[in-house]
Amino acid sequence: MSNLADSSQPTLPTIAWIGLGIMGSPMSENLLKAGYSVTGFTLEQDKLDRLAKAGGTAAGSIAEAVKDADVIITMVPASPQVEAISYGPEGILENAKQGALIVDMSSITPQTSVDLAKNAKEKGIRVIDAPVSGGEAGAIEAVLSIMVGGEQADFDEALPILEALGKTIVLCGPHGSGQTVKAANQLIVAVNIQACAEAVVFLEKSGVDLNAALDVLNGGLAGSTVLTRKKDNFLNRDFKPGFRIDLHHKDMGIVTDAARNVGAALPVGAVVAQLVASLRAQGDGGLDHSALLRAVERLSGQQV
Repeated sequence: MSNLADSSQPTLPTIAWIGLGIMGSPMSENLLKAGYSVTGFTLEQDKLDRLAKAGGTAAGSIAEAVKDADVIITMVPASPQVEAISYGPEGILENAKQGALIVDMSSITPQTSVDLAKNAKEKGIRVIDAPVSGGEAGAIEAVLSIMVGGEQADFDEALPILEALGKTIVLCGPHGSGQTVKAANQLIVAVNIQACAEAVVFLEKSGVDLNAALDVLNGGLAGSTVLTRKKDNFLNRDFKPGFRIDLHHKDMGIVTDAARNVGAALPVGAVVAQLVASLRAQGDGGLDHSALLRAVERLSGQQV
């Protein structure tokens, strides 16, 4: 492309990225590939080194990362971490420039998102909640599903950035709506993994060829993205975390609490929430959520 063509292109917004974990690192790298300038901060030095190697800029603090950013993307584990990076003298709200847009892609309680948007507005800073589904593979492949809560104008402004990260991007309603939809997503995923895990143990104990059985099941009504993505985990007992049980435990707490607040019954979800909690109590919290299979194996009398 010629310099003349370059100069005719609109200037891309500068981006600060806070939280470079399993999801955040590949997502920030996809923005770099799309031509964005990304300055990042996280607590692990090796993740900062990875960002710099990919062409980003490593910052020494949240304040340094966000001070000149047009858009600030946050991807941290839970509500307490969102509050820790957002508030206080070293936090985002005290150090971001007026008019900046925060895109919080963490999975947190809807109320935390509502409160953050309200507090940011007093500083002249805009917020959308934009949690994602698709796990590590979806982050790497930039095919995440992104559910957004906030104002239409802010969503429209963020959309080109989100399109570099995901494939299905939907404004679901006002602040907190993205988190509510994410909570429903996590309910469906956990119940689906549990059903798959029970089927795997049933099939194996029946002496059926598991690989063949899962292939044919995935071709019919029982098929799902969960089964497609997690089939190899089940077959190989490979529970290297793409999405940790610890985090799904947190999410099941969010959805059961939010459902109670609105008067929605989650009878199956409540049982699976307890199974996730028991798996965590047995020391499997650092494993991928497909390790729900281990809980079914234990219940079925197998050594794991």
